[in-house]
Amino acid sequence: MLRVDSSKPCQIIYAIAKHEYLSYVIEPHIVQLNPNGEFSLTYQRLFSNTAKEFAAYIDDVDVKLIRMLEEMEQGNLIKKFYKKPIRPFEFFTKIFNEQLFDTLRPKIEKRMADALGLLKDKPLYQMSKEGYPAERKVQIAAEAATVLFHFRRNEEEIRYFPTIKYQGMRIEFMFKNAEVICNHPAWMLLDDTLYHFEKEIEGKKLVPFLNKRYIAIPKSSEQSYFERFVAPLIEKHHVYAEGFTINTEKYDARPVIKPIYVEGGTSQLQLYFKYAGYVFPYGDERLISVRMERSGDDYTFHRIKRSVTWEKNKFSYLETLGLKTASSLFKNLEVAINDEDADQSFSVFEWINQHYDQLIEQGFEIEQPDSGSQKRYVFGTSKIDLAVKENNDWFDIHAIVYFGSYSIPFIQLKNHILNRKKEFLLPSGEIAIIPEKWFSQYGNLLHFTEGGNELKLRRHHIGLVNELAEGEMASVTMTRKLQKLLDFEELEDIDLPQNFAGNLRPYQKAGYNWFHFLKNYHFGGCLADDMGLGKTIQTLALLQKHKEDTEAAGGKATSLVIMPTSLIYNWLAEAKKFTPQLRLMVHTGTFRYKSPEVFANYDVVITTYGISRIDIELMKAYFFDYVILDESQNIKNPSSKSFQAVKQLKSRFKLILSGTPVENSVNDLWTQMSFINPGLLGIQQFFQNEFVTPIEKKKDEDKARKLQALIKPFVLRRTKEQVATELPPKIENLFYCQMSEEQSAVYEKVKSEYRNELLKSLEDGTYAKTQIQVLQGLIKLRQIANHPVMIDQDYEGDSGKFENVIHTLATVLEGNHKVLIFSQFVKQLNIYREYFDREMIPYAYLDGSTQNRGDVVKQFQEDEKTRVFLISIKAGGVGLNLTEADYVFILDPWWNPAVEQQAIDRTHRIGQTKNVFIYKFITKDTVEEKILALQQRKLSLSRALITTEESFIKSLSVDDIREILK
Repeated sequence: MLRVDSSKPCQIIYAIAKHEYLSYVIEPHIVQLNPNGEFSLTYQRLFSNTAKEFAAYIDDVDVKLIRMLEEMEQGNLIKKFYKKPIRPFEFFTKIFNEQLFDTLRPKIEKRMADALGLLKDKPLYQMSKEGYPAERKVQIAAEAATVLFHFRRNEEEIRYFPTIKYQGMRIEFMFKNAEVICNHPAWMLLDDTLYHFEKEIEGKKLVPFLNKRYIAIPKSSEQSYFERFVAPLIEKHHVYAEGFTINTEKYDARPVIKPIYVEGGTSQLQLYFKYAGYVFPYGDERLISVRMERSGDDYTFHRIKRSVTWEKNKFSYLETLGLKTASSLFKNLEVAINDEDADQSFSVFEWINQHYDQLIEQGFEIEQPDSGSQKRYVFGTSKIDLAVKENNDWFDIHAIVYFGSYSIPFIQLKNHILNRKKEFLLPSGEIAIIPEKWFSQYGNLLHFTEGGNELKLRRHHIGLVNELAEGEMASVTMTRKLQKLLDFEELEDIDLPQNFAGNLRPYQKAGYNWFHFLKNYHFGGCLADDMGLGKTIQTLALLQKHKEDTEAAGGKATSLVIMPTSLIYNWLAEAKKFTPQLRLMVHTGTFRYKSPEVFANYDVVITTYGISRIDIELMKAYFFDYVILDESQNIKNPSSKSFQAVKQLKSRFKLILSGTPVENSVNDLWTQMSFINPGLLGIQQFFQNEFVTPIEKKKDEDKARKLQALIKPFVLRRTKEQVATELPPKIENLFYCQMSEEQSAVYEKVKSEYRNELLKSLEDGTYAKTQIQVLQGLIKLRQIANHPVMIDQDYEGDSGKFENVIHTLATVLEGNHKVLIFSQFVKQLNIYREYFDREMIPYAYLDGSTQNRGDVVKQFQEDEKTRVFLISIKAGGVGLNLTEADYVFILDPWWNPAVEQQAIDRTHRIGQTKNVFIYKFITKDTVEEKILALQQRKLSLSRALITTEESFIKSLSVDDIREILK
């Protein structure tokens, strides 16, 4: 065969060809034209790669068609379905079968349908049996033909046949050599015209009638034929019936949702549409749905028109309210929830209640089982109306719950909410679902309410009432007085006592006002300010004011303050300084009073936790005005004797002071709060289950927030950072420590030895020569005052100062602060090193022998975990810049205050952004305390002259030394 010459006239044509195995296909060909412009016999099949040569004769649509039809070409099809190289003849004779035809044919027809859509204005021909592409010209019908299916039913049978109409005229197609060249959608070739049809009819519905007038169905099979064939046909096509009825019906539809409870799983929702009495599930997207009805020998087909777009819109609306399809397979819906752990078995029910009003407004019906053993749920908005009234010691809460149209006293839900039961049986027998949020919102409230059929809350549960008022779940009404009480941020300003020497910083004044707020409402409170912010001063101001107010009213009042032994002297020193009018009695020591009457002669009785345990019988016999616990974390263990003892004390008011109310666990709060406001946090076990475990194990923020709401009115905490602007750059505190009994014995023994020697030297006139021994003696006594281990390796007793420092340090570290600890005794620093190593507390260390000073300083300044720096005063005196520290502990006072000042200046220099607290630890009744007094006396002298310890000793008179060794 000659090839087409692209330099001479030619034309592209499309040929309908019947492939021996694949049935009808369409192929593009280029045909050479004769000089007179007619088709010659020279032609060739066009492919994408050969079409370029004939670019002059083809347009963009042709390029597209060539590419599309190429995919139907047998070689390409074989390659797709058979990976090995094979000749077409071999493939079709040996491998090709009916199954493969059924797989390939729909793919070919999809391409044909696409191509026929583009071929309207292109030359289309039918190929000859010999393969000439331009055998007969074919016309594509200008519009779709319609098919009407006829059913004629009589006594014996049903006759079924189609008729075709084109442009209103009936076309005869039976026995006319018509060919169906494409099944889906159907294309039929008849008398050189290619017809397509409305309603995507399938060709196989026409094929039986190309050479047959009708199909007959015997009477015996008619019912199943009607159901399986006729009903689906009526849904999609035009049908004419004789012998039975087809009614086309249009109704207004209503969307219906039906909740399905899945126990232990995720509840679901089915969406249906009701067209009068007919119900259709969402998701089948049929424009017409047919329902068949048989009455005796009569059949009626109801042809119901569906509003598919409207149905889709209803589904989309549910999606916007937070539903999603359960899976691609099932059209059921479920609530889109992120929380994996939440109980999903009622999620859809809750969702309906939440959106009930919107759903009804949008015309949705909610379907439920009519009767029988199945549960019926009540749907509608759930809400609570609460009215809170204040009584003397109680809040009365009147609460009504609304489930849809039902109203119920809230108290009836108490057990359900406390036991997390979601289904509540209403008097009507229906079931209301308690919203998930209510369990967390009201669980606390109901746990703490008392009273039978009434909800009563103790006044100290004001935090719960506050939380209710702020929550969005309930509408709460309360009196103005009560609202004012809730807004305890706005505290009334109370005048300072007349006999208070000094001033309170603004935050201290706020603490003092807060104490009075608690007093007015008979609440106990916890002042939890950071260490160093003056909890003692604020409390002394309160006690002084209380004394003045009570006396002005003609009364007398005694308060009790319990504290660790180490704080006794600090309280006495602060009281002497700020409230000199307060009569204080220290109830400690072997010779303390054994009867309570004597308390009445004093304003404040000060005692220790240890004594309060021993003397509890005596102390509980007295009714105090205030009982105040300092460092209240001492009672954090509920089974401790201290807690058991203080619980029995009687007083009008209770306060606790602690920089670290929570030392190790949230559990620490329970005893302290139970002391100030019994019952505030429920019983121990409840508190453990409800708060401690969720907060510590599961990091449950909601529970932490709830606990915060409960205790917020009764805990006032200010950190050093929060009040930094009100603090001076540095604050010095003296911290008095008491020796332990063993320590005191060692001290007294050494002291009397030296005193005897001194007196002897004074008598025999050798004093001048023994000055160096005096100096050694004083140093020895100073060491014992710190820790007897420094002079005796075998000493096994305690040191009061060591215990104090460790305790104070724990509080500082708890607040994430950094501390410098100075001592002039390397031996003393070693005692602390051993302790830190044992307790695994990271620290930096520097003394005269330290080589890598720079690295040590860098470690302390930059490492988050290293929060303690031990420094010997001689090594630390020069060239250190330690601005990370904001606490300085000075373990032993120095002869020369200037040296002390240098130590403090390690922290207090350029680059320091924090306020610095300085603690000097002084052992009571020892040389340390006396040196301090001498220092004050000789301050001006020391500033000018004294630089060394020797010169300080020289400046001491014999009387001075006698005083020190007294």
